[in-house]
Amino acid sequence: MQELLEYIVKNLVSNPDQVKIDQEVSDNTVNLNLTVAPDDMGKVIGKAGQTIRSIRRLLVTVAMSTNSGTRVSLNLVEEAK
Repeated sequence: MQELLEYIVKNLVSNPDQVKIDQEVSDNTVNLNLTVAPDDMGKVIGKAGQTIRSIRRLLVTVAMSTNSGTRVSLNLVEEAK
């Protein structure tokens, strides 16, 4: 999951070196916390949130295709100033 998210986001943003993904696994849930450069937040969110919604859909679809019952949650974290 983390590799797929990293691939998608790094090809979407202007500052791929500032993409950071923290993965937390508990039971059957994978929580992915995504941090990008402040200038790239709009690119990841997209118009009316469509881009981030599509990324979440892709991750859920991949998780469902593994037949392991794994749930995926993607959180976009704003960088602390």
